[in-house]
Amino acid sequence: MPRVETLSNRNLFIQALIDKKNVMGAVILRDVRTRFFNHGLGFLIVPLWPLVHMIIVITIHTVALHGAAPAYGESAPIFVMTGVLPFLAFTYISRFMSISVVMNKSMVTFPVVKVIDILFGRAILEIIAAFCTMFFVVTVMRAIGENPFPYDLENATCAYLSMIYLAFCVGFLIGIVQLALPMMITIYQLIIIILYVSSGVYFVPSNLPDYISYPLSFNPVCIGIEWFRLSYFESYSDKLVHPAYMISVATVILLIGLMIERTFRRSLSEG
Repeated sequence: MPRVETLSNRNLFIQALIDKKNVMGAVILRDVRTRFFNHGLGFLIVPLWPLVHMIIVITIHTVALHGAAPAYGESAPIFVMTGVLPFLAFTYISRFMSISVVMNKSMVTFPVVKVIDILFGRAILEIIAAFCTMFFVVTVMRAIGENPFPYDLENATCAYLSMIYLAFCVGFLIGIVQLALPMMITIYQLIIIILYVSSGVYFVPSNLPDYISYPLSFNPVCIGIEWFRLSYFESYSDKLVHPAYMISVATVILLIGLMIERTFRRSLSEG
């Protein structure tokens, strides 16, 4: 009897996974079709938005320097890329996750579809787009004669994946909270702007005085950018690079989001 019960529970678990996979697949397909031009191929544009954003920023900063040395290193495009690439990965993933539930609110009316399914579905799409963007950026950098490859590939990969993890955790929490507090999306947009100018995208935080750099050491986005940039410049300071702290903050944010979703699941779905 215990063996029969074990097999039954295992079959129920497997069936639950299959059902969840089907729901996630439906959510992803709907996102792909509705995001751009009501056509699946419209998703191909998704990774191009951050790419265009990055090209414009790099061009502006390169021209603005007029041949002068960048904040660090010998190449202005590479320095800007090492700040903009991880920041845009964080921004696009977390921001589009946060608004995904609003954009797909009608799907929650189906009992089988949960808010968490919509968030995970959008996360998968945005993470794929983030890696596509990285591929396009590397291709463009090679085309203009720059070397876009880090000297420490393993460290760069860990830093980029950690930034994606942070983005997922933040996007999940904001996506849950905005169901009860719609203006949270607007508040988060303002937070992104603050992070954009204070996370070391265009400057070297470790070169700032301690009374400025120390508060920045508590900013996980700044840590992620510094960690990623450390992989490109051998003599770059690791003063503000604290991977364990960054991962811990991201995990706490995710746990808070999961706790809120679990506690208020019914009211959030009905709201």
